[in-house]
Amino acid sequence: MADALAAEGARVQVFDVAPDDAGGCGPHGFHRVDITDAEAVAAAVAALDPAPDILVNNAGITRDRTLMKMSAEEWGQVLDVNLTGAFNLIRAVAPGMAAAGGGAIVNITSINGIRGKIGQGNYAASKAGLIGLTRTAAREMGRKGITVNAVAPGMVMTEMARALPPEILQRALDETALGRLAEPGDIAAAVVFLASNAARMITGQVLQVDAGQLIS
Repeated sequence: MADALAAEGARVQVFDVAPDDAGGCGPHGFHRVDITDAEAVAAAVAALDPAPDILVNNAGITRDRTLMKMSAEEWGQVLDVNLTGAFNLIRAVAPGMAAAGGGAIVNITSINGIRGKIGQGNYAASKAGLIGLTRTAAREMGRKGITVNAVAPGMVMTEMARALPPEILQRALDETALGRLAEPGDIAAAVVFLASNAARMITGQVLQVDAGQLIS
């Protein structure tokens, strides 16, 4: 997503908890920020020059376990990163976007936030909450010229996904309508579109990029 946005002329700044840019942000600006820390987020955003006119909330973690076995810590960690982190970033960048007359926010949710998923109660809840946050922010910020949308991927063939047991990948593949699974570039293309002027009349929407998993 960072590379795709940069290819369209964006100057990309990456926030991550990694100790350096070894996590793969490449030529993009890197800032070590814990997005669950509202004060740290506010300070990091305030230091950006120019102020951002695009925000992509993509940080996410999992702590998979069935609800009856899930600890309070596992629940809280996932909600803090996946949902509260997005709130912290939106709250930090929105004033600057409003002052500039507009901007685009794209939140990365998941089809599991729409349908639920066994063993992912915390993750599904965080991603469902992100959809509610997206639509609320779209209503609140529209008059400021800010669009707020979400992309809901299904299974995406990242390195992490390729390391999954074959039966899990096959189960996801069997759910698809297209008979193949999305690649990272498919998600990036959706983000670039929603962040672009081509989507200036689109807000409060959830774009599923899932090869038809959710409809099959």
